[in-house]
Amino acid sequence: MAAKSEYSTVNPTIAGRENAARKRIDHDRLFKELLSTFFEEFLLLFFPHVYEQTKLIVNRFHLVYNKAKPVYENAFELNRFSTREGSLLKKVTMADVAKLANVSKSTVSQYLNKRYEYMSEETRKRIAEAIEELGYQPNIIARSLKQKTTATIGVIVFNMLHMMTTQVLHAIEEECQKRGFQVIVCNSGDDPDKEKTYVDTLLAKQVDGLIVFPTGKNEDVYRRLVEERFPLVFVDRMVPGVEADSVLLDNAGAAEMAVQYFASYGRDRIAIVTPPLVSYNVPRMERLEGFRAAMRKRGLDVEDGNIIAADPDALPKVLKQRFAEPKRPNALFAINDLTLMGVLRFVKDAGVRVPDEVAIINIDDVPFADIYTPALTTIAQPTFAMGKKAAERVFEQMKAKKADGPRVFRFSPTLMERTSIRRGKE
Repeated sequence: MAAKSEYSTVNPTIAGRENAARKRIDHDRLFKELLSTFFEEFLLLFFPHVYEQTKLIVNRFHLVYNKAKPVYENAFELNRFSTREGSLLKKVTMADVAKLANVSKSTVSQYLNKRYEYMSEETRKRIAEAIEELGYQPNIIARSLKQKTTATIGVIVFNMLHMMTTQVLHAIEEECQKRGFQVIVCNSGDDPDKEKTYVDTLLAKQVDGLIVFPTGKNEDVYRRLVEERFPLVFVDRMVPGVEADSVLLDNAGAAEMAVQYFASYGRDRIAIVTPPLVSYNVPRMERLEGFRAAMRKRGLDVEDGNIIAADPDALPKVLKQRFAEPKRPNALFAINDLTLMGVLRFVKDAGVRVPDEVAIINIDDVPFADIYTPALTTIAQPTFAMGKKAAERVFEQMKAKKADGPRVFRFSPTLMERTSIRRGKE
């Protein structure tokens, strides 16, 4: 006779497991009642003089037990998927799924890995129903060790508050989900030290690739990843000295578009409004250089006073000072959505009329652009296409047997014409 397995009492159906749980409840209830009765008889027989004093304790024992009884029984109901006798909680295994679906473990494994080539529709249906019925969750760690992949992509952003960032992230997540990958998102706050820490953390978690909105620093970190051919894509910015795939807006083209549109409406004193300028921040420098080139192309002066650089919170004060000077700007080109917020606070607080006194264009088609008064003319970035491309390039690098060299993908901006610009007085 074969030795009895410790799992031999397992019933593969839910009804069988619930019956087993109820039997355990009945056994435990009987045991507690016998224990209580024995305790009372023991006291009466050997310690009659203290029985009355302890009777209160016995009664309280019954009271507490009766109150706890529903919780006790519900615990077994909540853990009705237990497959090991005497265990309150046992994780359902692939073997349990295979047994309930009446297939082999290898067939379940093929189903979980979406290899359906040699599997009938009926088999797929039975496995799906068994997984749903048992509440099976695959062991991700075991799968990652076997397949040499964690099916995760790490994403590091420099500022979660940027509308562009959240939209690109949405597209990245959608593209990864289509391929069965999860996304881990970290926010560096534009801090190079935090960025480096997150890179190390994500690598320690064995992510399969990185998509980074870089601070522009940590050249050594990224150069090492490129040398090791680790899948890496930069978004919105590049890191000077690091040859990696990059997905960016045509920043010079966006600046040219803004200046051309201002000029077509007779605006000739155009100022660019930007966060503090730093050489390693590629988009800012490209938009500034594009602005200068577009102004020179049209014979317009680019005075130092028309390059307004400050943190968004400080912009209202800086702009107030600039507009108190002679020959104040009659057009403002805000290079991103956060800078735009500083500009709008200024015109509101200072009572500057848009577009009568100053016209406004900004990069990033903010959600409130068409409901603001006047409606804001913006330059939209194709954020969803950019996010999709970033994810695609990571997966292409993961599949590539040899490096195909870094590629820079420039996406064209789109002008969204509204009413924050009107022809100035002749």
